[in-house]
Amino acid sequence: MNSPFKKIIVYVDGSEASITAAMYAIVLAKTTGASLTALYVVNTRALQDLVAARIFLEIEQDEYKQDMEADAFRYLNHVRKLAEKKGLAIETVTASGSINREIKTQVRDLDADLLVIGGISQIRSRRDEIINETERAMRSVPCSVLIVRDDDRTWDLYEAL
Repeated sequence: MNSPFKKIIVYVDGSEASITAAMYAIVLAKTTGASLTALYVVNTRALQDLVAARIFLEIEQDEYKQDMEADAFRYLNHVRKLAEKKGLAIETVTASGSINREIKTQVRDLDADLLVIGGISQIRSRRDEIINETERAMRSVPCSVLIVRDDDRTWDLYEAL
């Protein structure tokens, strides 16, 4: 039987939900033989908005960007170790810009069949709905999207692999 997926991208943002999604993506890639790429986006667009609103000074923007790049390295390294524990090769990509745009770009450039994301947080306001970049990407990527929600089941699947 042919696998329904050849190339999977998992979006990692450092949240517990995204790490769970990465674990699920590892299980999927290992069981289907698909390649797996973990993507972290440094949201420089949000930083620019904070500077424009005079919430951050430019020097603070650079410092915060460096912190976010260090976070990207740390979280992608963690996901790499999770994959290695299960004998799976994984590519990692760090992109900068708008989360929505960068996810769509990577899906297109890597010709991904599936985007895996963690459970989307509950929207508390109209503003949250407008700025939820991950949800915007989910709605506009040209491939199927899998939203991982069941932490306990995912952990069990990962451990059993």
